[in-house]
Formats: sequence, C-alpha cells, structure tokens
Amino acid sequence: MEPSTKNLLFYYWGNNIKKSREKIIFRLKIDKNIKDNYEPSFSLGEQGASIIHLDKINKSYYLGKQELQVLKGISLDILKNEYVALMGPSGSGKSTLMNILGCLDSPSGGKYILNGKDVSKMPDNDLAEVRNKEIGFVFQQFNLLSRLTAAENVALPLVYNGTPKKQRMEQALEMLNRVGLADRSHHKPNELSGGQGQRVAIARALVNNPSIILADEPTGNLDSKTSVEIMEIFGKIHDEGNTVILVTHEEDIANYAHRVVRLRDGIVESDTPTPKGALQPA
Repeated sequence: MEPSTKNLLFYYWGNNIKKSREKIIFRLKIDKNIKDNYEPSFSLGEQGASIIHLDKINKSYYLGKQELQVLKGISLDILKNEYVALMGPSGSGKSTLMNILGCLDSPSGGKYILNGKDVSKMPDNDLAEVRNKEIGFVFQQFNLLSRLTAAENVALPLVYNGTPKKQRMEQALEMLNRVGLADRSHHKPNELSGGQGQRVAIARALVNNPSIILADEPTGNLDSKTSVEIMEIFGKIHDEGNTVILVTHEEDIANYAHRVVRLRDGIVESDTPTPKGALQPA
C-alpha cells in the first residue's frame, strides 16, 4: 500500500481499518451502516455563529517521565464563514493546533466544541467519523492515490458514507467542474501538473459538503503563479459560504485570509484582521 493510501485511510476511517487492502474493502462493505449512527452537527445558521470554540486547550507529550507542553491554554473562536490563517514559527504549536482542529488528535485538557458538538474526549474512531463529515482536508503533498483517476480520488470520501457509485461519480464530477478540472476527470495523478493535482485535492475536500475546509500549507509545493491560482479558488470557496482555515508560514499567502492568528511557544501571540479582513462588514 502506497504511503498516501495509508494516510488517507487514517484521515477518513481512523485506527480501526485492517492492514490489508482486501480487509479494508471488506470493512467498507460491512460498515456502511455506520453512517446511520452519526448525526453531523452541521446546520445552516446565521453568519457570525461560532463553528469552532476552543476553551483553554492544552496539549502535552511525554518523553519518558518528562512532560513537553506544546499548547498552553489556548482559547479561540472561529465563526461560520470566516477565513482564518494560522501562522507561527517552528515549535510554536501550530501543527499541533491544526491536528486538534482537524480532529486528528485530542487535547490533553480544555474543551473543543466543533459545530455544537464536544469533540474533546471522543475516541479515535468517533473522531474519524467527525472528520469525514465535518472537515475537508487539503494537504501540501496532495495525497492523491496514483492508481485512481482524478474523479475516483475526489469520490474517495464518499465510499465510507455508503454513497452509491453512480452518485459518487456524479458528485465528484460536479466538484471537479467547480475547480475547473472537469476535462481532467479521467486523468491519473502522474498525468496532472502540480496545480491540477492540488485542484483535485480541493475538490476531494469539498465533495462531502463539510462544515470546514482545513488547508495545510496548500501552496508549499507550487510555484508563485500556480499558488495565486490556488488561493483564488480558496477565495471563491469562502465567498460561497464555506469556513476556511489556512495553515501557512508565508505572509503573502496568509494575507488572502481575513484574519491571522499567530502562535508562539504554545500560546496565541496575536489575533488580527488582514487588510482584506479590515474591509469586511462587522
């Protein structure tokens, strides 16, 4: 199994997947009923309602008996339809905070309310269901599966939901059209440019109609011209009503957002509007 396959299966299905491809396929077939046991908290509400609420979030790791405190009492609110950039130097806790926001990890202390649901102490497999319903991920490395076409890559999150194949492909094609790649639907990743690959990854993030788009250094592997094109797509996604959280170390990329939260040494150092954000109505 290629590395990106393993990563994607973890993001969408958690730790309960089997090691072999055959067992994974079998599990997908028998676990379709899981969707009936999960009620997503997402509902259309007024702009300005909090979609993410962090209250005194702490995160520690242990090296033997030594505690390494990475996040130190972070409190933060992100509103529905906000466009927020997270920034910070190496060691600031930025990546750890991103993992908690994306339900890839749980805090050691404090409370995380995601769309009205307390996810602070959820078991890993419950978090996997939340991720698949609530959060669309865009990765720096794209994480496209090389054996699948663009459309099949986009449709991957819908497999776990038990969505019928015909409907999966219809939704995938709709998302590819949304990012301007309808004519590349049958191409495999090695037949796409870097910018096209990232567009496929964005379409995949959108296919479940998630509450939040969480993008981790989405332009890190792209040239300047392509980076601008990708950021314009994120702008359109935000304009259409999505909440977008962008993790970046590049100032020019952060300025596409409307608000920048800067971390240093595990705390929020500053939380300020960008020039674009300053022009937004209160």
